[in-house]
Amino acid sequence: MNRQDRADAVNREMASRLLPDVALRALGRWWNENAVTYADGTPSAHTVRYTPSRWAQITPWPSALTPTSHIGDAWVSRAEVTSIVADALRRDAVMEALVATYVWGKGKRGTPRGSGPATLRKILAAEGLDTALATAVAALCEHSSREAYATLHQQIPEFGPSFFTKFLYFAGKTLRPAQGPEPLILDRVLSLRLRSLAATVGRETGHDADGSVAAWVWADWNWSPHRYEVYLSFLHAAAHQMAGTHGWPSDVAPDLLECALFNTTWK
Repeated sequence: MNRQDRADAVNREMASRLLPDVALRALGRWWNENAVTYADGTPSAHTVRYTPSRWAQITPWPSALTPTSHIGDAWVSRAEVTSIVADALRRDAVMEALVATYVWGKGKRGTPRGSGPATLRKILAAEGLDTALATAVAALCEHSSREAYATLHQQIPEFGPSFFTKFLYFAGKTLRPAQGPEPLILDRVLSLRLRSLAATVGRETGHDADGSVAAWVWADWNWSPHRYEVYLSFLHAAAHQMAGTHGWPSDVAPDLLECALFNTTWK
């Protein structure tokens, strides 16, 4: 088999096996520690700290975020970003929606040296960004999460999947895809989790004895639209697998599992 055939074989085996016991136990421990915070079975309460003044040169700045004149840190939750994005999309203010999702996604990371705001300024200044975002929203409504992903993939310099999937995720909370699963966040951390699972499956089945195929398909960034579709299928199925096990609620939202995977490690 060539490398793509081996990757496809690992995909099929992962879809059949889903999460192994070691991951289930680790996720169970995470749930026990966080059940009160996420009692509604969703990650709506997942809150990120950021420093508004670091983003002072960013426009358009959503009015529902803490003003950039604020001294010190502020906090914003997934529920609040969902509300901001819903309001922005109703007004066709896609750039404002992007700013809210980017600030939430970046949080305090990178801001001391300005890397977060500096990169966002470049993205906002990119030619055709507003059209690209509007096209992605339309693709989500009219087609699927994969199609929405494909419209943004490699389109805007420095606006990679780790952040444009955050835009798609929050947009998908208001505008459901016409078909297929809802969009979820995929970043480097989550890709590493899937790479670990794929490497184990590949080693045990002989399809990827040295883990090179897992490293190829679950790279650090720039995942293909097909890989995003594989990711969505896996997480939605794994959410059903988690339901009612290891103390988890009987109805697990896929984005709650995404949140848990981001914050959980296992050997």
